[in-house]
Amino acid sequence: MTTSRPLGRPELLAPAGNWDCAKAAVENGADAIYFGLDRFNARMRAENFTEADLPELMAWLHRRGVKGYVTINTLIFTDELAEAERYLKSVIAAGVDAAIVQDVGLVRLIRHLSPDFPIHASTQMTITSAAGVTFARNLGCQLVVLARECSIREIEKIQTQLGDRGLSLPLEVFVHGALCVAYSGQCLTSEALGGRSANRGECAQACRMPYELVADGQVVDLGDRDYLLSPQDLSGLPVLSELVAAGVSCLKIEGRLKAPEYVASTTRIYRQALDRAVAAVANPVDKGLEHLADSVLQNRAEIGRPSVSANPVDKGLQPLAPSRSLQQAQPITDSADRYELEMSFSRGLFTGWFEGINNQALVHGEYAKKRGAYLGEVVRVEGDWLWVRSTGLHLSPGDGIGLDGPGGEQGGRICEVREPGRSGELWGLRVDRFSRLDLRRVRSGDRLWKTSDPELEKRVRQTYAGEQPKFQRPIAIEFHGVLGQPATAIARDELGHIAQVVSTMPLAAAERQPLTAERLQDQFGRLGNTAFRLDRFEQQLSGEVILPASELNRMRRDLVAQLEQQRAQPPRWTLHATARSRDLWPAMGDRPAPKPAQLSVLVRNRAQLASAMAAGIDRLYCELEDPRQYRSLVEWFRTQKQSDQQTLWVAPPRIYKTGETWILQQVRNSNADGYLVRNYDHLSFFAQDCCMGDFSLNVANPIAASYFQQEFQLAGLTASYDLNADQLVDLLKACPPDWLEITIHQHMPMFHMEHCVFCAFLSTGTDHTNCGRPCEKQTVTLRDRAGVEHRLQADAGCRNTVFNGVAQTGAEVVQRLIASGARRFRLEFLNESPDRVSHSIARYQQLLRGEISGTELWQDLQLSSQLGVTRGTIGKRERSQSGR
Repeated sequence: MTTSRPLGRPELLAPAGNWDCAKAAVENGADAIYFGLDRFNARMRAENFTEADLPELMAWLHRRGVKGYVTINTLIFTDELAEAERYLKSVIAAGVDAAIVQDVGLVRLIRHLSPDFPIHASTQMTITSAAGVTFARNLGCQLVVLARECSIREIEKIQTQLGDRGLSLPLEVFVHGALCVAYSGQCLTSEALGGRSANRGECAQACRMPYELVADGQVVDLGDRDYLLSPQDLSGLPVLSELVAAGVSCLKIEGRLKAPEYVASTTRIYRQALDRAVAAVANPVDKGLEHLADSVLQNRAEIGRPSVSANPVDKGLQPLAPSRSLQQAQPITDSADRYELEMSFSRGLFTGWFEGINNQALVHGEYAKKRGAYLGEVVRVEGDWLWVRSTGLHLSPGDGIGLDGPGGEQGGRICEVREPGRSGELWGLRVDRFSRLDLRRVRSGDRLWKTSDPELEKRVRQTYAGEQPKFQRPIAIEFHGVLGQPATAIARDELGHIAQVVSTMPLAAAERQPLTAERLQDQFGRLGNTAFRLDRFEQQLSGEVILPASELNRMRRDLVAQLEQQRAQPPRWTLHATARSRDLWPAMGDRPAPKPAQLSVLVRNRAQLASAMAAGIDRLYCELEDPRQYRSLVEWFRTQKQSDQQTLWVAPPRIYKTGETWILQQVRNSNADGYLVRNYDHLSFFAQDCCMGDFSLNVANPIAASYFQQEFQLAGLTASYDLNADQLVDLLKACPPDWLEITIHQHMPMFHMEHCVFCAFLSTGTDHTNCGRPCEKQTVTLRDRAGVEHRLQADAGCRNTVFNGVAQTGAEVVQRLIASGARRFRLEFLNESPDRVSHSIARYQQLLRGEISGTELWQDLQLSSQLGVTRGTIGKRERSQSGR
């Protein structure tokens, strides 16, 4: 397989969890791969590479014309900075082409160590707007990976706004693979439920678990839809040409935990489709490209549409994996590319948010595991035979199948196939008697899936098997010569490398069969066992001359060797040998005399605010679902506050997307005393106001804290919720004590999502324009397998937050934190009654005065709470595995 790389074509970036995956990506046409090492990456469950692998890996990649990016996309704790510094120096010295980074402090450290080493802002940085891209650029990044939730229209607006600012920065998007239901970098579910932080590469995948929907105290009957937070997998095939036209610089395939067969299939399919899409965008009227509509964009009817559609525009378009509500619909189309993508890994394929929000399509709710290709429905069972109303998909003995029905999920292999006919006809499938599939549990109407295709898997493995290159990249060769003089051959590759070889003998006069362009092109085009193919050949010969074939072969081999040697040379990045991470820590000076510890309180309604005011709390935060209510609330507060020291700070929604400035303006119209800022747009919009940085800024080390304080002059920062007591103590010792506020009581905001559960499961609408706003009419919780009900709330942008149903407290470590310099602690309330708010504040005030212990407070709150209060993760002493 071969390809050329026209100027302006987006880079195709493939995942590599190990050497086999790296080979699969390279041999199937990836322009670059991204991989983690054994530390500081967001896929700690992957096999990963080691630092010792880097020189060999990078040399091999560069010989093949492929770039390699290291993922360092986790938060970095204070005690890890010295090790991170050493680690980064190894990465930079090894000639890695870029680092993909989440932590603001780590970006600053990289730029301190090297002024030119490329940094890519990870999707974990939650960048959704031009302000976010500008923040990353000012921080020192050369490329931004946008949040998966950005639509193509929003990407185009970001590009326009950057142009209006006179800025240009390459943008990267995920184009295929698993979708996180929560905004990357903002998911605290694993942290809340098990102390396994997604921001540390240890996601527990709670979004793939079943939940019951409880509305106004009653369980909502959703049929077999139990997986309310598990999105279908992303496939951007239907919109590749739009992504190219939008100016996206890099298309990224998700999957560092996936098998090499998955990497090979997805890379090859997207390589071929991307090349066609680029050609179509460059030559929109080229009649020779009409096949693009069939081979790429026709997949809108197959991949890019919802499993359950309430939108009249989408009626008649078929889902990839039909839900029960569509079992009477037309069978799915047997597209070779789509079939291979389904077999490589699929929970159902959908265009995600690329085409805007469609809450009926993103999460079908019926399953959360890999399914493969849909085969049809079981009609009857006879002995060890299944009779299936088939979609027409080909089956062979040895194929794996899976069944999904009231009897549960199970799978096995088939050993015989009868009557494979056209779509709609019955197939007979005899199940291997050694299979684990229990036919006694199978019922008519159960859905059948093809889960394994050994023949396809064999063909896919052959694309990257062996040592000889399978994927070749283009080179151009020129041949010059004059009778009686040595000949010269010059080769150029697509990366700009140039090789030159001179013959060891002069060109002689040809008595017969002189050198011709055709003969020379044939001789120099014999590149079958190399990483190159001859894309263009030119010759300039004077007269009829000849050179032995053996000499031409030697010249060709030498050209290849020179190009390989040049390509294998690592890029030489500047590295400041004396630079240290400590150089970027905030200047401490003499610590001021300790002040009494104080409480701040965040409330979510007026009644809670009144209780907090009456308790004498000076700094009060308020987060309302409707920001239009802030103005009247602030006016009321100023007439009711207990003293001049009491101030009210209001919170805008946690995520900002292009076109939502009106929400921020509503917040500012409140004329509050200050604003709780949560993202890069808030930092820009409220730059002239008094601001407090919230937890969503992910401040986990003193370098990040120093950057936010110096650049934005904030009143303070909320420490990251990923920090336990030890890590908080380390941070407190490294920063001025008045910088940090620590939340010690809260219902952890676990999932923060563009996916609207209200719209998806309590309406037939697709978004806020047609859902009927059930979020304003019903109180909703999600009940997990343990029976805990987690509160669901929507904000002004129709984004949902799932709050932990059980409040957690860090009361037992408060005295230790005070001894380390902490002076401001925050309590956050969700739906507690005013009396409950008053009681909790009073007990925490006693704790700060030393009148009760943290254990006494925890026991008191637990006993007086219907749901109980957990100790949470803040008090855990053990370190994350990815950190130690």
